[in-house]
Amino acid sequence: MAGIAGVGVLVICVLVFGGAFFFWGVGVYNGLVKLRNRYKNAFAQIDVQLKRRYDLIPNLVETVKGYLKHESETLEAVVRARGAAVGANQQAAANPGERASMEQLNSAEGALTGALGRLLVVCEAYPDLKANENMLALQEELTSTENKISFARQAYNDCVMTYNTKRELFPSNIIAGIFNFGEATLFEISDVTQREAPKVSF
Repeated sequence: MAGIAGVGVLVICVLVFGGAFFFWGVGVYNGLVKLRNRYKNAFAQIDVQLKRRYDLIPNLVETVKGYLKHESETLEAVVRARGAAVGANQQAAANPGERASMEQLNSAEGALTGALGRLLVVCEAYPDLKANENMLALQEELTSTENKISFARQAYNDCVMTYNTKRELFPSNIIAGIFNFGEATLFEISDVTQREAPKVSF
């Protein structure tokens, strides 16, 4: 009789601990899903601002083209860099946080920022262009967009850091490993000389 009671207690203990482990695992899994969705949503905010930036660049090129007839190489560099950045952004938007996509976007955005910076430096040598109303309006929109990109990038990177920390900590790393919660990659411009947004003041 005592043996049967002991087995019953053992079964109850196993069920209690098994149930507790199951619910703990579900909680950790759901927490990782929430954090992953949070950084993906944060990237969507970056995507909105980057698309706005990409839409402004053809207007900028069109506005300055008449003034910079001898600077076609600079204009072509901006157009090429924009095309590469648009392609890289589309890939990253399909796979937010995925290492290869984010590294490609980091590189493309760095190149675009550098090309825009060089274009805007050249523009400063043309007083008529600096006084052009379209140019002044574009300057204001670009400044606003660059600021929004910076804020959105910071929010995304914060979400990625929270997610990566959760997936690496013990014991949640066990659940992360079982269910393939991969590491998310930060969005940062890798070249130190290109970290600053292009200055658009005239």
